[in-house]
Parts: sequence; structure tokens; C-alpha cells
Amino acid sequence: MIGCDCEVCRSKDPRDNRLRSSVWIRTPELSWVVDTGPDFRTQCLRAGIRHLDAALFTHPHMDHVTGFDELRRFTIPAEVTMPVYALPSCLEVLARMFDYAFNGQNRYRGYLKPDPRPIEGPFLLGDTLVTPLPVQHGKVDCIGYLFTRHGRKLCAYIPDVKIIHPESIQALVGVDTLIMDALRHTEHPTHMNFTEALAVQALIKPRRTFFTHIQCEISHARDEPLLPNGVKIAYDGLELTWD
Repeated sequence: MIGCDCEVCRSKDPRDNRLRSSVWIRTPELSWVVDTGPDFRTQCLRAGIRHLDAALFTHPHMDHVTGFDELRRFTIPAEVTMPVYALPSCLEVLARMFDYAFNGQNRYRGYLKPDPRPIEGPFLLGDTLVTPLPVQHGKVDCIGYLFTRHGRKLCAYIPDVKIIHPESIQALVGVDTLIMDALRHTEHPTHMNFTEALAVQALIKPRRTFFTHIQCEISHARDEPLLPNGVKIAYDGLELTWD
């Protein structure tokens, strides 16, 4: 955190050195990211991302969208576009912020050429069924995502949430891996704290759970051992796999 000298901000544990929340998902058919925050370029370089088939967005807050222009590296040929999946309200914000990309006037080689795909329900990315999960996060329209392959609910990713709506809770029952917001121990008006996130985890009972979108109040080495079995704190560079 800027201007913070707490033990976590001064920590030598690489797991305490956190960039903004995002995930890169690879399947045998396709590769996509969820959210492109201001650290997106650094994250792509670190992970060695050379190809993307789509970009998904949870909501239009700064820490999830302001790396959007870096997607241009994946639309270099003049004829290649980038499918951008988001709620209509989120697409409106992106189109306002990045008008030069969305206005259709700059379709040249090397320019960012988004292909807006408004989310109105579940959709397919290759053999993966992507189900949007409505959640409450302050006053902005916000969703998480459930990824299902061949009938298996493999993973759900909900990085920003205060309340998960009942229909989304129902959709999450049976998910293998849950990755969700758990900002800190103390109360926050628009994010779940550890107590609230643990209550959701106990209700859904996934095989494994990872807390993300962590504030510097949380020390990885100190706080993870205090969590129940099957619950861990995510860290930058974490890789998860499914058969």
C-alpha cells in the first residue's frame, strides 16, 4: 500500500507482495482472462501470456479495468478482434473510458479492437459453460463467474462482493473450487471480511476455497494457519489445475 509501513507491506514473504486481483484461465480449446487491472501488463509478462481468446470483466472499478488497453498486444493483425464479455453497464463504462478502441475508427494493425459481448445469461467459451453470478458490491453492477466443463462445476471466481445473492448461492452448490473476496478481518462496507467469507464457505462447502482481493491487514504466514481445513489464502502466481 502506498505510504504504509505495516509488517505486511514490509514483509519479505513473496506471498505478501500482491498485485490487483485477476485470473488467467487455460483450457484445451481457449485461453482468457478475468479483469485487466492497472497491473495487467506486469502480470502478463510474469505469466508469459502470449495469446488470449477473450477478456471477461466483473465490474468497471479502476482496479479491474484500467489495464484494458494492454489487450492490444493480442489483437495485432488488423483482422483480429478481442471478444470482451461484461454486463451492458460495464461495457458502457469501458466504451466511455476507451472510446478510441470502441468507436470503430481505429481498426489498424497493432491497435486494440474490442468485440463487445453483452452478458445476458450463461455462455460458452469452447467447451466451458460460463455462468454469471450476480453479487452485491457497493452501488455498482457486479458479477462473479462459475466455470463448468462437461457437467462439472470446476471453479467459481468472485473477487469483489459484499453479499452473494441467493440465486448465486444456489448456483455455487457443488462447485469444486471457490475463489472469493475476503478483504480483511475488520468490517468493510463493500467487501466481505474473513468472517463473512467463511460463513459463505461453510454454506457452499466446496472442496477447496481460496481467499483473494486481500488487504495488507492480512499476513499470509500468520493468518492462513488459522483458517479451517480446505481454506487457503491466494497469492500472486498461484496455479490451480483440474483433471
